[in-house]
Amino acid sequence: MNDGFLRVLRRVVAYWRMIVVLLIFALAAAIVLQGEFDSFELVLLALLLVFIASQIFWIGRVVDLGEWVLSRRVCRRRVAIGVVLSYLFVVAYSFPTTIAQGHTFRIGFYRLPVIVTEAVFWWWFVGSMLAFVLVIVFGLLDRVVRAAAWTYRKVHKGAHQRVSGDAETAPSSPSRRQFLQQTAVLVSATPFVAAGYGLLYERQDVEVVWQRVRLAHLPKTFDGFRIAQLSDIHMGPFTTADYIRRCVAITNGLKPDLIVLTGDYIAWDPGAGSGVVRALAGLRAPQGVFGCLGNHEEESNTEDYVTSLFAEQGIHILRQQRTLIQLAGETVNLMGIDDPRGETDAEWMRDIYRRLHKGLVTPGTVNILLAHEPSESMFDRAAELGIDLMLAGHTHGGQLALETVHRGFNISSLIYRYTSGWYENRGAKLYVNRGIGTTGFPIRLGARPEITVLELTRQD
Repeated sequence: MNDGFLRVLRRVVAYWRMIVVLLIFALAAAIVLQGEFDSFELVLLALLLVFIASQIFWIGRVVDLGEWVLSRRVCRRRVAIGVVLSYLFVVAYSFPTTIAQGHTFRIGFYRLPVIVTEAVFWWWFVGSMLAFVLVIVFGLLDRVVRAAAWTYRKVHKGAHQRVSGDAETAPSSPSRRQFLQQTAVLVSATPFVAAGYGLLYERQDVEVVWQRVRLAHLPKTFDGFRIAQLSDIHMGPFTTADYIRRCVAITNGLKPDLIVLTGDYIAWDPGAGSGVVRALAGLRAPQGVFGCLGNHEEESNTEDYVTSLFAEQGIHILRQQRTLIQLAGETVNLMGIDDPRGETDAEWMRDIYRRLHKGLVTPGTVNILLAHEPSESMFDRAAELGIDLMLAGHTHGGQLALETVHRGFNISSLIYRYTSGWYENRGAKLYVNRGIGTTGFPIRLGARPEITVLELTRQD
């Protein structure tokens, strides 16, 4: 039986390229036959194809490394079998709590071996994909340079000298080739180091972001009024109660007049609801602590449960509700809504209009909306109602971002238009907070967890 299994495994290793091509073809055919898929599914398909290609590439490199370490004492096929079996074990062990999980909510399924394996899986997932993209870019640049050098030589050798018509055959010195190989290795190793940094450090390297908001019709007594915003806590194995309490202490130390929470308090375990509420219960502000609910509360059916837990701690969750914040006889209107629901786009839009209606708006003063998701439809509706300021979260700033290169250059921008920071629409302002927790992969790079302090000022 063992011999039979090994023979099958050897055949799989020998014909892996054909097997992968057939799997990709079958997947693409299934999606086409399905007939209906949105942009999010296309993004997932693209990521899946990049992931498959990157795994094929890096498994080959690991086999090369294993063969070199073993000094060829073991044949390459045996090394390949060992690497593939080890890889399949890690993927299979972490699969239920990573890729297969999606938005599946379970109670108390985190154990230390699973957490460690999941962390390793996501480190490898993010690092290998980013490194693969870098290898492709580096390879393309190398080919461009070689082609340019070949063209330069051709022009300067003259028309009477015979030159090769293929840039690939252009001679190159061994030292140059060795330099390029060493550079490629260093470049491809960088994302793995960066992914480890994002997992072990930047994931909890909280940034306090101060923003000044100029608002028309702001009452004079509210000039300089400070609102602290926390969002997307996602309590779980990678966002612990101790970390949340540290964020609470930082927030209280900023001395805000009002604290707002913009949803997603749990990650994947609905049983974490009581823990996250206890951790956030230490928030203190003279004008109180208010919040709205996110899609994780909606999808896990814990909206009523979480709302009641917060109420016991004196934190007010606004669910299609408004409250007046009073200061020296003057007021601003604060409102909050649940995350919209809907199986289709039309149902989802109707739910936005049902939740965010004109009755929540108070004329003659500043209106501030707490809404978890910063979708275009939601912000358009807020602007249509004359809401002055909308505070949201949900996108996590992409968790992987290169905002220093270009604003909006992050993973969330593949799906959302508003992903981090300030946006305006017909006089309405939207601020999207990057959140303090993580979801999906527990890594942040270029999108640090954020606590925002918004100082309201009068617009003269």
